[in-house]
Amino acid sequence: MIDKKSIIENSRRNPKWVHFGGGNLFRGFHAEIAQNLIENKFSNTGIIVCETFDEEIIEKAYHNLNNEFMQVVMKSNGEVEKKLINSVSDSYYANPSEKNEFRKVKEIFENPSLQMVTISITEKGYALTDADGKILPIVQRDMDAGPDNVHHTMSILASLLYDRFKAGGYPIALVSTDNFSHNGEKLGTSILHIVSEWNKRNLVSIKFVDFIKDRTKVSFPWTMIDRITPNPSTKVQKILEDSGIKNTKIIHTKKGTNIASFVNTEETHYLVIEDDFPNGRPVLEKAGVIMTDRQTVDKADAMKVTTCLNPLHTALAIFGCLLNYDSISEEMKDDDLRGLVENIGFKEGLPVVTSPEIIDPENFLSEVINKRLPNPYIPDTPQRIVTDTSQKISIRFGETIKKYSEIGKLDELNFIPLVIAAWFRYLMAIDDQGKEMKLSSDPLLKDLSKELKKIEFGIIDDNKIQVVLNSILRNNSIFGSDLVELGLAKKIIAYFEKMNSNKGEIRKTLNMVLNEKGNR
Repeated sequence: MIDKKSIIENSRRNPKWVHFGGGNLFRGFHAEIAQNLIENKFSNTGIIVCETFDEEIIEKAYHNLNNEFMQVVMKSNGEVEKKLINSVSDSYYANPSEKNEFRKVKEIFENPSLQMVTISITEKGYALTDADGKILPIVQRDMDAGPDNVHHTMSILASLLYDRFKAGGYPIALVSTDNFSHNGEKLGTSILHIVSEWNKRNLVSIKFVDFIKDRTKVSFPWTMIDRITPNPSTKVQKILEDSGIKNTKIIHTKKGTNIASFVNTEETHYLVIEDDFPNGRPVLEKAGVIMTDRQTVDKADAMKVTTCLNPLHTALAIFGCLLNYDSISEEMKDDDLRGLVENIGFKEGLPVVTSPEIIDPENFLSEVINKRLPNPYIPDTPQRIVTDTSQKISIRFGETIKKYSEIGKLDELNFIPLVIAAWFRYLMAIDDQGKEMKLSSDPLLKDLSKELKKIEFGIIDDNKIQVVLNSILRNNSIFGSDLVELGLAKKIIAYFEKMNSNKGEIRKTLNMVLNEKGNR
């Protein structure tokens, strides 16, 4: 039993852990870690949640619910495990537009006791530039205005670090727990870029820049995180209501967040963190977190993100939308789709992955394919997972493509090129039955859709298709390399042409590649 009053008081006097991004991943994973530490007497403080994007999250999912929520673990055998999570001590909309709330967050950062800030804001939250490498307007305004007038999350964090620097230069760790490779490096690079621009404009001193660069003062540990935590499900909502739990309303905010008084998640989870904390840290390993060195984190992350989970998820998401599925677990009952991910993982991914040793890649992959993805009690959808694919594809498939290119075996890749071709086919917003379909959000959706609309469905025009697709396939920022230069474009375009030739050709093309190139 947690003494919530004492936890709140201790956290306000001596805050240790702040988290940015109050969405479902945090509620399904980080908050549980903190809860376990508190329950087992390894910590007497909770997590302070900060949200910079969606104020309704804080108001409706935290303040209105006393900062508590129900975690619902949906096991593959159908067992449901419910647990009240009350490790959140305070929650704030940490945006300068809310002056009172932001002032309190500043005071937390000025406190010497603060040890770490974890972050889960999705990969696009770290970006300072657009697809063409130009500084985003919101970031440019922040760079020009300085630390007292910030709006982008990276600028807000930089501003809060400036408060900590001015208060005494106390050390701290900023820990990205977002699901992309080298996340700590990207976080540190983004913050240092903003801080350096402020220094160029004489808005902060060079000493503050040096503070950010000094790993004994500010560290940016790398991490690998893995726990499927989809949007709150109406099925889970009904399970809770049938068990007598009230107030299970699912909240849909104006900014597009789906959140509730509960969070549904899977049983399997991993969190690997580089052990680099200049101001100390909670004993995270007591709650199942694997603490290790940067090299091991990098290997574990590459294993998951480039081979054993994320590429499979993206493949299922793209084909699932095209074949009119609305459930990942239902897709895994489809022999063709199961064969697709088995070949991407076992045949194309495993041969070039490096084992992190702390986790066995083949066992991890087998667990994903045989237990996690088929779990019917995890209500995840291809429409959710396909979101922001343009931001993910360079890592999820691009790294494996590079490795095959380096060893001169690029022609052995068939299923990864097939998925890329299917993504182009998806961007036409026409399903396998020739019907229009709604596309999920993506920062490049407008530009990519405009290009794909130049190609007419059902019409074979080799020159037009090649011109359009080659221009996209040359984009290093999307694919991690120039796929035309590597020589992979021809295969991708051939698969696309077949899938675009008529109704039902997506299924036929998938079946053809499985029969000719796959391990059935």
